[in-house]
Amino acid sequence: MKYINYILIVIGAIVAIYAKTGTDQNQYILIGGIVVLMIGVYRVSKAIPSRNDDELDNNENG
Repeated sequence: MKYINYILIVIGAIVAIYAKTGTDQNQYILIGGIVVLMIGVYRVSKAIPSRNDDELDNNENG
């Protein structure tokens, strides 16, 4: 399941770079690539625990 997030990031980056390098830049493809990239980054960041959560747990238990 976590590989889907990384695949989204890679696909989004490739599409965004491809859309940017063309001589006739297609803005919709560029925006779509950036959106896919950001969805992947968001999904990865949701899985990373926050440091603040750890500090709150330690303060409550202490």
